[in-house]
Amino acid sequence: MPPVREISAETITETVRKLYLLTNVSLGGDVRDAVREGLKRETSPAGRDALEKILENADIAEETGIPICQDTGLPIVFLELGQDVHVSGGDLGAAVQEGIRRASRDGYFRKSVCDPLTRENTGDNTPAVVHTEIVPGDGLRIAVMAKGGGSENMSSVDMMLPGAGPEGIRDLVVERVRRAGPNPCPPVIVGVGIGGSLERAALISKKALLRPVGRPHPSGGPPALLEREILEGINRLGIGPQGYGGAVTALAVHVEMEPCHLASLPVAVTLQCHAARHREETL
Repeated sequence: MPPVREISAETITETVRKLYLLTNVSLGGDVRDAVREGLKRETSPAGRDALEKILENADIAEETGIPICQDTGLPIVFLELGQDVHVSGGDLGAAVQEGIRRASRDGYFRKSVCDPLTRENTGDNTPAVVHTEIVPGDGLRIAVMAKGGGSENMSSVDMMLPGAGPEGIRDLVVERVRRAGPNPCPPVIVGVGIGGSLERAALISKKALLRPVGRPHPSGGPPALLEREILEGINRLGIGPQGYGGAVTALAVHVEMEPCHLASLPVAVTLQCHAARHREETL
């Protein structure tokens, strides 16, 4: 029987704090590269100007330590906890929330979390949304995402007819982006979750956004083909960067799939603005 490895709650807290700070002030290289590639394809003057401003803004944020966007997002944390790990000196969930709390204080982040009915602000960006998965091994993978409200509001889950097939899924996703228009701050990254159940499709569509921007589905085949077809359809819409018109409405489409009930075809679409903010570390 493998020995149990201890990871302290304080180590988890400090890791979450570091990741949430970093994700809000430093745009990933994969996103920057995708925007630069978009500049090569964009012919609209207004669209090109928007893409150039996105890159300039990212440079300023990194140099100054000021958040990329005033919306520092709803914190979403994905944990993959090894079955041979014991969290010592505290509670795993409380450790994660304290990390978000400290980062929000230290980074002077806008407080964006509130009661859904009274709208009373919690004052410290907690509680973060936390998804925990038990996996083999003695490590803890922590991925922190800052999810902006504008793009989140344009996300959706549909229970499609099983016979819709790849063409129906493609048309649905393109239509969701068309309806969203400029609201999610394009160019967007689109996470698509296919299968599972209603709630599982939504979750895997969000997890799809953790993949480096533009990296095809690892299995290739139909999922990767569907990603290309959806991306082409979206970029034919002409919405363009920030809704100014143009050829670059989306930087990437990431599809994740799981088996589902034979009577169902759940399809979730999670839209992410160009500020695709997430960082991860394995302890």
